[in-house]
Amino acid sequence: MIILQQLINGLTIGSAYALVAIGFTMVFGVLELVNMANGAFYVLGGYLTLIFLTQLQWNFFLALLASMMITGGLGALMDRVALSPIRKRRASKIAALISTVGLGTAVTNFILVFFGTETKRFPDVFNLGKIRLGGIIITWMQIIIFAVTVIMMAVLSLIVYKTKLGMGMRAIAQDADAAKLMGIHTDHIITFTFFIGTMCVGVAGTLVAMYYQQIDTRMAVAVGMKSFAAAVLGGIGILPGAMLGGLLLGVIESLGINYIGSGYGNAISFVMLIVVLIIKPSGLLGRHKVTKV
Repeated sequence: MIILQQLINGLTIGSAYALVAIGFTMVFGVLELVNMANGAFYVLGGYLTLIFLTQLQWNFFLALLASMMITGGLGALMDRVALSPIRKRRASKIAALISTVGLGTAVTNFILVFFGTETKRFPDVFNLGKIRLGGIIITWMQIIIFAVTVIMMAVLSLIVYKTKLGMGMRAIAQDADAAKLMGIHTDHIITFTFFIGTMCVGVAGTLVAMYYQQIDTRMAVAVGMKSFAAAVLGGIGILPGAMLGGLLLGVIESLGINYIGSGYGNAISFVMLIVVLIIKPSGLLGRHKVTKV
């Protein structure tokens, strides 16, 4: 029973990792760029929802929608203002990576200035109670988090693989210059990709804040690193891989904390990541690239 309970807890936090990992994967799949600002947008999404709920007294769904639009919009603005000029100058990818680190730090500092460093209590929005199955306890909030992750994963998969927009994303991933010659508006599609990625991250921040009923600015770095690890574990650039990596990392962390100790949860997760990458460097669902010479 204890193992099953820890599996459920692990799937819950793993769903949040999966959403942030999807944010990493969306951008990396198109640009082969790791957006290191995702951790900051994760916390920002939670704080924005909290402000709309407590200060403005908005309905939860309206507050969540506004938070999604703002985090997504800021992600798109980040691309337009900071990253698009770098691409146009044909600068190295490391320059863009460093830019995302700097922008993430700026967003984190903004949060510290306006919201402070202390942990904020997040209201119990739904108060739906718990389900008891023998000795296992499942909260409705856990079910909601998992369901939202699955739904967003399905919607994004439909967008990427079944729409013209998704076809444009895949074309840019193959060859951005050729895609532009074919008449594809590459800049618009890349900006929209950043919008979707940071929006997913903001949703994850809100869901986790609802689950723990608190939010803390210190969540940014830890969640950002673990979610990036989840994306790599599943196969970065592959949507199902992000989902699988997030869920697996959450379960491993939950079991490690329960059976070894809370101080070793992070270490166990990253050791497992290293082991998997030694065996399969491209990740669980990744495919090896063949370099033509």
